[in-house]
Amino acid sequence: MATTDLGTWFRSFSEFTASFAHRFPRIELRRQATSYLRGLLSELERKNGWTLAEMTGEHGPQRLQRLLNFYAWDTAGARDDVRDLVVQALGDPDHGVLVLDDTGFLKKGTKSAGAARQY
Repeated sequence: MATTDLGTWFRSFSEFTASFAHRFPRIELRRQATSYLRGLLSELERKNGWTLAEMTGEHGPQRLQRLLNFYAWDTAGARDDVRDLVVQALGDPDHGVLVLDDTGFLKKGTKSAGAARQY
């Protein structure tokens, strides 16, 4: 990706996250959510709490886990804001349809407990 493309991407990403930042009552939560999204959009092969934490410079997944499981933020409102942005970007007033593919994948290895399809 060229430098100008990267700069454009970061500006677009900042605008995107700013559109639902008000759903997070504290700046620390906004920053953590932004880091989490950046990790999810990254090219990491395995995306779990540890790999996402390491990618964002954290020492472990605890902050991410607190964001997802403990801290109070408007999850339904954030979902609705993101849905509205997707509809605005992809929607067609007469024929708008969005189909997402199954995100399941087979676990690697044969010695993992519960080595079934992961979602």
